[in-house]
Amino acid sequence: MTVLLDASAVESVLGMRDAIDLLEKAFAHQAAGATFASPKFVSEFDGGAMRVLFAADRAAGRAAMKAYHSIKGVGTRYVVTLYDLSTGEVLAVMDGRVITDLRTGAATGVAARRVVVDGEIRVGIAGSGNQARTQLEALAAVHPVRSAAVFSPTAANREAFAAEMSRKLGIPVEAASSIEAAVAGKNIVVTASNARSPEPLLRGEWLDACRLLCAVGNTRAAYAELDERCFRASSLVVLDSAHALDEAGELRRAVAAGALPEVKRATLAQLVAGEVAVPRQGMITFKSVGMALQDLALASRCYDRLRGAHADKDVASLREKRVAARA
Repeated sequence: MTVLLDASAVESVLGMRDAIDLLEKAFAHQAAGATFASPKFVSEFDGGAMRVLFAADRAAGRAAMKAYHSIKGVGTRYVVTLYDLSTGEVLAVMDGRVITDLRTGAATGVAARRVVVDGEIRVGIAGSGNQARTQLEALAAVHPVRSAAVFSPTAANREAFAAEMSRKLGIPVEAASSIEAAVAGKNIVVTASNARSPEPLLRGEWLDACRLLCAVGNTRAAYAELDERCFRASSLVVLDSAHALDEAGELRRAVAAGALPEVKRATLAQLVAGEVAVPRQGMITFKSVGMALQDLALASRCYDRLRGAHADKDVASLREKRVAARA
């Protein structure tokens, strides 16, 4: 029987540390050749767009399709469908918003735990949405973050982010008046904005102390978050998916300009498998566009925890039992 899981059900069983460990396993499966992950299939229509991704993991015995559609002036909604590879059965259809936010942060966590950052760790963030929140949460899960600064064009949003994340992580988070101010002197920098412009959001000349740069906001060929100088200054550029070279505008530009030669590129699967070592010096850049393999790993764990022995129960009953068990 197919289970329907809403956002609150998914949120009740997945945490950041768990998500990072789950992605570690998924990338290990990928490095072993046991997975398939498609590029994004994009359909533009009047007033919006639909994007679809698919992945299969033979080692896990499951597959997943993630579809998300955007309506201009309304926003984006995400749906993940989970399949059993041996039978083809549709195991679950679930709200994908929480999964998307968590897996985006967790992918950064997988990369970040392999980068040694000397000194007091201070994070600069461009963006104040859900994914910016999970980025900081993931970094704090793998590094002893001491402080952070955030910039958003909307003052109320950056102030709200700073207050919320200060409480959640127990560290000082300040609202900055510009991106340059937010990233100045920071040894970890994150771009998780929703900016849609061909003009880069972040300039390499501002990254005077950056050891780890994580760019997760842009997944489209027409736009860019980072300028070419960011890639020229990097000693290694890690991609969550090889498809990123086609999908992300900043990568396409960097390759065309000769700023990103193949010799200094690696995938996250290669890092997890130990096939590529992280240089001890220089800036490491992690560029994420997302892949359904990540959604699959989290969706599968969510299904297992919520479904369990309750095969004849609907999602409302499952959620009530889960909440009661945690009380």
